[in-house]
Amino acid sequence: MINSADILKAGILIVDDKDANVSLLEGMLRVAGYTSVESTTDPNKVCDLHRKNHYGLILLDLQMPGMDGFQVMEGLKEIEGGSYLPVLVITAQPDQKLRALQTGAKDFVGKPFELAEVLVRVHNMLEVRLLHEESKEYGKALEQKVMEVEASHELISRQSDENKRLYDEVVAEQKRSIKLSLQPGAMVGVKNEERLATHWFRSLRLRHPWLHINLLTAFVAAAVVGLFQGTIDRLLILTVFMPVLADQSGNTGSQALAITLRGIALGDLKSGKEKTLARKEALLGLLNGAIIGLVAAIAMFAVATFQHLRTAFMLSVVVFLAMVGSCVVSGICGAFVPLILKRCGADPATASSIYLTTATNVVSMGLLLGLAALLVK
Repeated sequence: MINSADILKAGILIVDDKDANVSLLEGMLRVAGYTSVESTTDPNKVCDLHRKNHYGLILLDLQMPGMDGFQVMEGLKEIEGGSYLPVLVITAQPDQKLRALQTGAKDFVGKPFELAEVLVRVHNMLEVRLLHEESKEYGKALEQKVMEVEASHELISRQSDENKRLYDEVVAEQKRSIKLSLQPGAMVGVKNEERLATHWFRSLRLRHPWLHINLLTAFVAAAVVGLFQGTIDRLLILTVFMPVLADQSGNTGSQALAITLRGIALGDLKSGKEKTLARKEALLGLLNGAIIGLVAAIAMFAVATFQHLRTAFMLSVVVFLAMVGSCVVSGICGAFVPLILKRCGADPATASSIYLTTATNVVSMGLLLGLAALLVK
């Protein structure tokens, strides 16, 4: 299971020919807690740096002199060998976004930069990248085990009926494990039938619709932030804690989502247990939110006091309440999203994280900004 510490430790490379853009992005990421951030203004060095450091994410500007971002991506694809390309492109030209996605980029950020958008997209891409690496290693181990089991099939078939039954159970368990290992891709719109040899045009048709859905849901989260623009202008310190709440509530929801999907896949989640699951995840969200919220509230009080804000205490109360509320709602959403998809006749693993991310972002940012607007005068 990927946790927040793994994401914050992942290697990030910023590639932009403008020093000002590099400094701005580095500052955003370091304030958000990312500890392994590097940068370069020379696009010719990117491939050598990635070959040496194997970054979890590359923020790549498309418009650069000498060698543009598209040429850089072609070089990176040779290094990755047709595997997952961890590139988040930076562009001020909307007409270049589709070409960038077709070239291999997984997402994009527009200029000028929006703090909340950049941090959410970076977090999501790193989470998917780490899940991809984890599932790839897990898949290799499973494939080796399956080969060993199949190699012993002839010997086992000569044994008693009891041994034959045990063998069938082992194979069935391996198949269920492989199915579980495919869930990270399905959760972000990558179909199970897609493989390394799948033609790029078919891959585009399979993936592109989910990117549009993700874009629409991102607009919903952005609209919530826009509703409280006046509150943000008045209490700029809130922008520092927005990604903190989004990250913690998102991780809470992802934990609940993983348990629910695992229960569905393994047949543990029987009919009638849905309410019990939801109550359990809500309780865990309440307890975890209270503990984490207390730490976050203390941090807010310290920062606000350092900035000589008279509302430091109320700001810390807002952070605590928002953290508790968003973690509770995220836990419930993580349990119900796959159940709703299943009831609608859809694959419960398909794009679950897209809907969950939207819910957690809307709730966490809405609670933080709404409570601040109501309580902090």
